[in-house]
Amino acid sequence: METSMWLALISIALGTYLLRLFPYLWMKGALMKKQVEGGINAMPSWITILGPMMIAAMFGTSLAPAHLDTVSWLATAAGTLATFAVWARTRSMGLPVLCGVATFGMIMLWH
Repeated sequence: METSMWLALISIALGTYLLRLFPYLWMKGALMKKQVEGGINAMPSWITILGPMMIAAMFGTSLAPAHLDTVSWLATAAGTLATFAVWARTRSMGLPVLCGVATFGMIMLWH
């Protein structure tokens, strides 16, 4: 692998880690401070929507294919529909994503 690819992968991994670490450390400190003061209040409302907002952002960017041709749009649509269909049946997170990615991959390989 080229050096630039490794740098990109390390940057992505580090960014993902820090996005999870900083809110955790901040909340841990805030909760410890509240505990010392004699009580723990509820978690701030903004922190409860942070995870769903990040998932929605990643979902939004994954709906536009990298190559704007018919096969890529078909693979994206089929993967999205497969993901939703499996989710509607199982109400889980892992299996629908696996099925959606597999559907997308099969169509892209088939072409």
